[in-house]
Amino acid sequence: MRNRVGTLPPGTALGYKERLAILRERKIEDTKDKAGFMSFADGDDYGAVMLPDDFRFEAIPTHKNGGYYGYEGFSKNFYKLMAQHPVLIDPCDAFAGRWMTCMTWLRQGRGFNPDYSFEHLKPLQALYGIVPGIGADSHFGGDYQIGLDLGFGGLLEKLEHFRGQNPGHDEFYDAEVLAIQGVQAWMRHTIEAIALAIEKEERPELKENLRQMLRTNEWLLFGAPRTLREACQWICWFNMASREYNRDGAGCQLDEVLRPYYERDLKNGEMSQDEAKYYIACLLLNDPHYYQLGGLSPDGRDMVGPFSYLCLEAADWLDSSCNITVRVHDKMDMDFLRKSVEYLFKNKNGWPRFSGDRALSQGFMRKGYSAELARQRVAVGCHWMSLPGLEYTLNDCVKVNALKVFRVALDEMMKAGERSTKRLWALYSGHMKKAVEVTAEGIAFHLKYQVYNQPELLLNLLSHGPVEKGLDIVNGGAEFYNMCIDGAGIASAADSFAALEQRIEREGRLGWDEVYAALQANFEGPRNDYIRAMLSASERYGGGSDSLGDLWAVRISEGFSADVVRMDEQYAPVKFIPGWFSWSNTITLGKMVAATPNGRKDFEPINHGANPHPGFRRDGALTAMSNAICSIQPGYGNTAPIQLELDPGLAQSDEAVQKICDYILTIFEQGATLLNINIINEAQILAANENPELFPDLVVRVTGFTAYFCLLTPEFRKLVVERILRAG
Repeated sequence: MRNRVGTLPPGTALGYKERLAILRERKIEDTKDKAGFMSFADGDDYGAVMLPDDFRFEAIPTHKNGGYYGYEGFSKNFYKLMAQHPVLIDPCDAFAGRWMTCMTWLRQGRGFNPDYSFEHLKPLQALYGIVPGIGADSHFGGDYQIGLDLGFGGLLEKLEHFRGQNPGHDEFYDAEVLAIQGVQAWMRHTIEAIALAIEKEERPELKENLRQMLRTNEWLLFGAPRTLREACQWICWFNMASREYNRDGAGCQLDEVLRPYYERDLKNGEMSQDEAKYYIACLLLNDPHYYQLGGLSPDGRDMVGPFSYLCLEAADWLDSSCNITVRVHDKMDMDFLRKSVEYLFKNKNGWPRFSGDRALSQGFMRKGYSAELARQRVAVGCHWMSLPGLEYTLNDCVKVNALKVFRVALDEMMKAGERSTKRLWALYSGHMKKAVEVTAEGIAFHLKYQVYNQPELLLNLLSHGPVEKGLDIVNGGAEFYNMCIDGAGIASAADSFAALEQRIEREGRLGWDEVYAALQANFEGPRNDYIRAMLSASERYGGGSDSLGDLWAVRISEGFSADVVRMDEQYAPVKFIPGWFSWSNTITLGKMVAATPNGRKDFEPINHGANPHPGFRRDGALTAMSNAICSIQPGYGNTAPIQLELDPGLAQSDEAVQKICDYILTIFEQGATLLNINIINEAQILAANENPELFPDLVVRVTGFTAYFCLLTPEFRKLVVERILRAG
């Protein structure tokens, strides 16, 4: 057992804010502990803590290769991990437990179930730099209301009920029951630890907090939550268990899901508003899952209410990393938008971010869905939306490297035949079509065989269909299959097309052979260095609506979206939704591509997400960048995010805050889908890059997620720093 009982000397009673201050300092210490461990590098702040040094887990093999797969392999090993999992109790915290490891990490190197091969897809996947998503897990959203209504005991009863209606599906039901029993085993150990902690705790207010924690967890072992505290603790248990299973981080529409508990407790006089803030802050501390606030209800009502404000205030009390998204729409409470922006600048932790309801809903409706359904598709991931418990998506797991496709087309053109951007575009379009086709074929393979590799035992429980049908959500259990295919490297590819058109065809200052020779030489040598400078100074994406870079980007995006949506015809009823997002693949996708005509050298990173390359124009105009990203939105309900870097001095007045609010409203009127904002100054980021260990509390918005800067690898820190500095 790990606990923090009795670590504080007797003294003045600790109120809620004081407890959160202590918890925040302990989180910083936990962050320091995680530095240097690759499991925690270059990703979300998961809320995890380090395992005890003496913890060992020996997996139960279910395959001749020594690995484990499918229902039996994952259920048995998950149960074993839960039954052995260490316990952490902190008397300052409202909720018990922290997650510490993940089955995905523990089985690294095993790969996809070897009984099901996709070797036939790998040559084209490698040729086009595709991240295929085969074997990827958890990137869709569950419906927390299912679990809150039933509790773990009710979920067990539901499984047994539908087992009787679906003979022949015992393997599914056995696995799901064992998964829940594993969580309950972890809970039982925690309950025992809380009882011991009560005996050791000396501070009266913390002893009482532990007593309430004990009662809460004793009830939740089988019972459904009745109060806000119980609901938050249940969510903590599910989130931690799901993280331990496969790193799932999709949250929910937090203000709507928890609002009934808050209103009931407040009405009954069982809880103060400050107590409610404390609970929400502790929930966010336990694990900063992706949560949405605000937006429109299915019938078009603004969902912002007093509890929405309270959630923001709770995050402000915590003053740590969060992945809260505020949904912006025409009918929204503008005071709520302003309050959100104020907290963004006050805490400088990269939250909240903002999503645009209009473009997201209208885009999703283009896939044949109703407005009522589109409004329920909430932001619960890095750049993606999900219908809670209704759809399976593979969001953010599939990437097509547009720059690699470009380089393949360029190499082919230079070998023989006409040399022109017209021919290059024709070759590029043909290769992109093939790249999308093999990507869709890989997704179809995943949908057919992933159940034999890694079923979704935890998220099945919070989905509408799997339990009722006895089918894993990947393998027929979902209501809808809306498969995400993201393009990456749009700015790199658009700038490359533009540079060739401008410098070779329009101006005649360079020739095809000398440009290609410079690429093959990685721009080494005085003449090639000059060629690189000329290409880099061409009209770039983000330069303005009439710049060659922007025109090529629109053309690339429209072609890619059409290629992706066209896959619906071949794989119906599965639908495909395009996006533009690189996530942390910015570096790895760049390592697949040799030098390109935008001035990029061999294997350097591609552009970040949908953003122009830093330095896209001399004035770095914010409106030009935003207009460019709005113009290339894929248009079907997924996003091409805007990543914005701002100096904290910009919002030192009410007028400045209002300008940011106006900017947010404007870009979403123009069709933007998601806005991520960093608030950080140059001096701080440079100092942190030099000595990251001295800044353990520095949070940056890396992309769709926030992370502690000290947990980024040097290569990734460099990427973030350069992006921030060159945006200034």
